[in-house]
Amino acid sequence: MLTDLSCSDFAKELAAKKPVPGGGGAAALAGALGAALNSMVANYSLGKKKLLDYEKQHMDILTRGEKLRLDLLELINKDAESFEPLSRAYTMASETDEQKQSKEKELQKCLKEACNAPLETLRLSYQCILLHEELVDISSKTIISDVGVGVQLLKAALNSAYLNILINLNSISDEDYVKTNNEASQKLLEDGIKRADAVYEKVTDILTGR
Repeated sequence: MLTDLSCSDFAKELAAKKPVPGGGGAAALAGALGAALNSMVANYSLGKKKLLDYEKQHMDILTRGEKLRLDLLELINKDAESFEPLSRAYTMASETDEQKQSKEKELQKCLKEACNAPLETLRLSYQCILLHEELVDISSKTIISDVGVGVQLLKAALNSAYLNILINLNSISDEDYVKTNNEASQKLLEDGIKRADAVYEKVTDILTGR
């Protein structure tokens, strides 16, 4: 599995002329790293004398963050698994009308399946941003910069997942499916970016003493 590779080997595979891993897997990885930084900050903040009143909240954030991190990591593999059938569908024969119809049917099926991982990456990355939003005011100030790094990674994950959604939606003929998922994705993207930027601004204000 891709998640079993070292950082060096994953980057090497990503650079290669291969269909997977690609941008979808990279987006999920960015989301997982953003989630991991949330947990790191929560771990360092947990038990701090000045933050003892938030111990229960820190533990809850850690529980939710760990699940999000693991789910996002799994999406790296799921993205690759769903893209390979799509890649094969594009190479299907299309000389006769029957072959063309068969190829189009398979393509439409595979395109929807390929949409699932980036749609989920977008949703989970948004949830991770909400966790950073919750953590930023109850975290140790000595590690607050990592909240900012975390939301920037998650913002990148949002934007990247959205691009992978769009490239599949652009080839899907099911208008209702396209409309529903495009509208839902845009809503999460816009709100997620707004929230991530607000958290990042709060972090920079703290670090610059504004």
